[in-house]
Amino acid sequence: MTDQTQETQGVWTLAEHFEGTLKGVSFELLARGRKLADKLGTPLVSVLIGDAVGEDALMTLIHQGADAVYTVQDERFRYFVCESYAFVLSRLIEEYRPAILLAAATSTGRTLMPYVAIKGHTGLTADCTELDIEEATGNLLQTRPAIGGNIMATIKTPNHRPQMATVRPKSSRPLATDPNRTGEIKRIPVPSLPPQGTLVKGYRRDEAGSLGLEEADLVIAGGRGLKKGENFTLIRDLARRLGAAVGASRDAVDRGWISYPHQVGLSGKTISPKVYIGIGISGAIQHLAGIKTSETIVAINADPDATLHKIADLGIVGDAFQVIPELHKQLDARKGKTNGTYV
Repeated sequence: MTDQTQETQGVWTLAEHFEGTLKGVSFELLARGRKLADKLGTPLVSVLIGDAVGEDALMTLIHQGADAVYTVQDERFRYFVCESYAFVLSRLIEEYRPAILLAAATSTGRTLMPYVAIKGHTGLTADCTELDIEEATGNLLQTRPAIGGNIMATIKTPNHRPQMATVRPKSSRPLATDPNRTGEIKRIPVPSLPPQGTLVKGYRRDEAGSLGLEEADLVIAGGRGLKKGENFTLIRDLARRLGAAVGASRDAVDRGWISYPHQVGLSGKTISPKVYIGIGISGAIQHLAGIKTSETIVAINADPDATLHKIADLGIVGDAFQVIPELHKQLDARKGKTNGTYV
């Protein structure tokens, strides 16, 4: 949006919500942003574009690290659509000129940030694991894995502002809530609308009732080993019983067995659950890149040489159509059930 010769200030983090409820990544980003803002001696602002996000929720952003909240709310922004959000965010950047803008490497952040960066002629470093400030210049040091994760590359954007980065979800912990913190909540009117047809209304959402992949502590994903789309009911039923999110390999999505929002991997979503269970997934490198920050990886595959087995913390070599029913039996026994009823 601006070159380095023009004055910029402030560290911004992008808050996310779903139907008025803030997502956990909003607070993780504040922890990252607070450290950077303190080093630069500049305000930390949380930016929220949406609808029906109440005053209490906005104050929570203040209580967890923000000095101010800038929010643009309108029914057209209730659900994320890249073109609509980018139009608003670009106008805010042009008006307030932040030095740094951070978003989570969720499906929202990974879609919105490149779009905004291209339109603003600035840089973007994706999927960062570390962020810091270079003392001599005040530049943002953006560190991320490179060359298949074999090295850690540190990237700078010295000539253009804002410096933009996405951060892996669950790579940092939120700050402790401080109810005594105070700050400004600035409700900004919707900018003048673009020409008709440019602002999009509507969105594509996950299957009804499904749990968001990026924030789930437990993810159960299915792949080509399930053989056909109808067999994904095995994954959904097990996930429902365990309170897990449903994921999928690209192969399963390409075959039309499940919708794209469930795709995990480089061309889908990057996840960091406490437990990831891959069923009938061989483990293509693109898929592994999306799950490698999971705390525990479990592989269920009939092929003992499947790549996913090689990186898994626990591997079960067996047919999914035999293993999954056995898992239900074991769950029934643990909970004192004998009739297979879901709990």
